[in-house]
Amino acid sequence: QVQLVESGGGLVQPGGSLRLSCAASGFSLSSYVIGWFRQAPGKEREGISCIGSDGSSTYYGDSVQGRFTVSRDNAKNTVFLQMNSLKPEDTAVYYCAAGLVPSYYCSDYGPDRFMDHWGNGTLVTVSS
Repeated sequence: QVQLVESGGGLVQPGGSLRLSCAASGFSLSSYVIGWFRQAPGKEREGISCIGSDGSSTYYGDSVQGRFTVSRDNAKNTVFLQMNSLKPEDTAVYYCAAGLVPSYYCSDYGPDRFMDHWGNGTLVTVSS
């Protein structure tokens, strides 16, 4: 069974950090572009980052550029999102997704298209 599972969410104070993980089971992530998305209450889903299958291609949305870093460990079948300098407006459910497309799709198009598999999300709350 193909499955993506996010973890690492929680409550953090403004200015703090969290690292999210996206673990795959039932398939190998190594051929997939992985995207990170978030959806805040009452807002549309936002594609915030992606990483190409070999890690050479990345994308960050304006809202997270310079604060978030995406990485992957294909040997562990896991992708990470390091989130620093968190702000209250980062509060959302964070999702990872996988798309079987060439790596350059990530840097050229961002994560908002071509995703085939989705996780169920992990909640990040930034509040004092």
